[in-house]
Amino acid sequence: MAKILVADDETDLEILIKQKFRKQIRENQYEFIFAINGHEALEKIQQNPDVDIVLSDINMPVMDGLTLLTKLSELSPLIKSVIVSAYGDMENIRTAMNRGAFDFLTKPINFDDLELTMKKTIHHVAQLRETLKAIKENNILRMYVDETVLKFMNRREYESSLMLNETVEGTVVFMDICGFTSLSEKASPDVVVSLLNKYFDVMVKEIISQNGYVDKFMGDAIMAVFRGQYHLDRAIEASLGVKAQIEKLPNESGDLFFSPNVAIGINTGEMISGNIGSANLRRLDYTVIGDVVNTAQRLQSAASPGQIIISEAAYLQVKESFHCVRVGEVSLKHKANPVTLYEVKD
Repeated sequence: MAKILVADDETDLEILIKQKFRKQIRENQYEFIFAINGHEALEKIQQNPDVDIVLSDINMPVMDGLTLLTKLSELSPLIKSVIVSAYGDMENIRTAMNRGAFDFLTKPINFDDLELTMKKTIHHVAQLRETLKAIKENNILRMYVDETVLKFMNRREYESSLMLNETVEGTVVFMDICGFTSLSEKASPDVVVSLLNKYFDVMVKEIISQNGYVDKFMGDAIMAVFRGQYHLDRAIEASLGVKAQIEKLPNESGDLFFSPNVAIGINTGEMISGNIGSANLRRLDYTVIGDVVNTAQRLQSAASPGQIIISEAAYLQVKESFHCVRVGEVSLKHKANPVTLYEVKD
């Protein structure tokens, strides 16, 4: 159920909204809260922190709607506002948008248009909340942490998160773009960055499609982690997808004739999951460490361009689901005995 606060000094509007949206109110789609000015609206939000959107007039006593917009961004960055006002001149519209309004409607109110705008705004807020939840749970790529997230996470949450660590079962994948280091020594910085970001976008899409997440970017390589049911199968499916999509990409390096390819190493088992880094610098990565991770990286180093390499233990788990070919025994760094490797074909 969406919670909507209406700030307007026209008391008739409350009756009108309750009449127009009575079906949605009865079906618990919407819950409306009403305030007669901006100051009262802020008090109502403090009493109801789960408010999703605010519909606000501009011209109100005590505190007007434009001032309310400024206060809202300070109080709760997740709440989105829609201005509903008779003052629909360009100056007011620009001022409202510059102060964070999500949309602007003019009076007299077209209630069909109002409901469409409300649905759009509610959907946007829901996406923000889901994204924030996913970031806090570490289920998606944490490329950026913006001001909204930083305001939402208080100091206690931050400090307690530093102490979290656990042993988890999962699969680690290292994907390296073959030959890219050599290209970066010849191409211009703009070409290097543009191509690398394009390749990463393709790779990340395949990882996310199999419910994996990117743990980190490492130069021209990606470390991805898969957890949950069938994590090894999903990691292999993602790797096959990455290999297929990267091989389809055309040469976009100009005269350098660079055709991208990937070498992939996959390992599965128990890992330690936790915040690793420096608390003093407040620079920590929520990551996984351990022998499984180290071995996955060495398997990737042993892979040739276009190869997806797994250990014998992983092969025994997936041999009935994927076509794999024995590569042979290889000596890996810090491993006392040679390791038998298999290549996943399809």
